[in-house]
Amino acid sequence: MKPQLHKLVAEPDSSFVYRHWECSYFDKPWHFHKEYELTLIEKSEGTRFVGDQISRFQPDDLILIGPNIPHLYRNSEQYYKSSKPQAKSIFIHFTDDFLGKFFFDLPEMKLVRRLLNRSNMGLVIGGATAEEVSRKLREMEADNPVKRLMKLMDILIILSTSKQLTNILSQEFTVNNNKDAARIDLVFQFIMKNYKNEIYIEEIASKLNMSIGSFSRYFKHHTRKTFSNYVTEIRISQACQMLIEDRHSVSEIGYMVGFENQSNFYRHFKKYTVLTPKEYKARFFQGE
Repeated sequence: MKPQLHKLVAEPDSSFVYRHWECSYFDKPWHFHKEYELTLIEKSEGTRFVGDQISRFQPDDLILIGPNIPHLYRNSEQYYKSSKPQAKSIFIHFTDDFLGKFFFDLPEMKLVRRLLNRSNMGLVIGGATAEEVSRKLREMEADNPVKRLMKLMDILIILSTSKQLTNILSQEFTVNNNKDAARIDLVFQFIMKNYKNEIYIEEIASKLNMSIGSFSRYFKHHTRKTFSNYVTEIRISQACQMLIEDRHSVSEIGYMVGFENQSNFYRHFKKYTVLTPKEYKARFFQGE
């Protein structure tokens, strides 16, 4: 599964890509493309990687990301055990010049241009804005090309004036090299396959034909995090999901996601979430 610079081709009668995607699980590797991407998760949950950030995704999640930001949606383990359609999303790809080279530089498009520039940080869309945009995205499936274009412009205008957008990244993070994307994806797949067990940096370094020192520098350069910190973040992300699922005790979860002892699990969990596992679980169920 070697990632490439991804490019989806629009239909002959359309200037942008609209897709309603349904599958057993999301199977695209860590990838990037020159288009802006607006994605609505309709069904399934798991871990979302955007640039150097790791977070959970679930139904109704809606994000906008700018060009060349590497990203990956990885479903939780149960989705890989069935061939039934369980994962569903709607996404739109559009280029900066899909309406003409200077369209977004027109005075009337000032706020939309500001939105597109801000999307280079990745944007989570929430609240009433997300509800309105999600409704329009679903309606677009039955629309003809002209109505789809009009709705996309409506969406961009809505987003450009919304106060319900949150940055995903703390600083811009882009990739322009297929070889680097392939290498980092290999590391991601290795971590996701082995995070429950003790992970040795020597093993993944050898897979990339690098020394431990070279790999450590390479990984930090491309993710802005040390390898050990990245593994810990993934373990905590998985623990958060298991706490929400409420199938195992807190002590069991710590061991199940790869921590050797409970004190280590609690310490790292609080460092990354500012809550203890029990507090995190209690807060989630209080909010239901």
